[in-house]
Amino acid sequence: MKALLQRVSAAAVTVDGQESGRIGRGLVALVGVAEGDSEADIDYLVSKLLNLRIFDDAGGKFNMSVLDITGELLIISQFTLLADTRRGRRPGFSGAATLQEAARLFQLFVDRATDSGLHVATGRFQAHMHLEIHNDGPVTIMLDSRERAGQNLAPAKGRNDASD
Repeated sequence: MKALLQRVSAAAVTVDGQESGRIGRGLVALVGVAEGDSEADIDYLVSKLLNLRIFDDAGGKFNMSVLDITGELLIISQFTLLADTRRGRRPGFSGAATLQEAARLFQLFVDRATDSGLHVATGRFQAHMHLEIHNDGPVTIMLDSRERAGQNLAPAKGRNDASD
């Protein structure tokens, strides 16, 4: 599971000409569900989303999380984060979860984020959406649940882990 986080001063999503969600200061999370993702991936990414210290403290340092600032969340399903562009000119999406599994896990992701008590807005799963994002900084961070610290889920090519 991947989540592209953008720190924002404001953001909104529109579906079929109707505003579906709007937030003020907080985070936009574009979430892609991969084949084989589980609730453990959701728990990891939601924890990172809520606790990652990417908001400035009084001294201008990244010491505050979205929870610390009582920020807001706009969570958008985006399977294109799973694009495989290694071959040809058209991205492949064979690594994305099935539609049914992606919908289930995405909704669970939203539910877990909502459990934080923060205001959470979303778009509509599998819809064509228009996002208005006022990236603050800009600060944009990619999270991948398969790159958890201490876990070697997908070793890098050419890396000899035995020598580390």
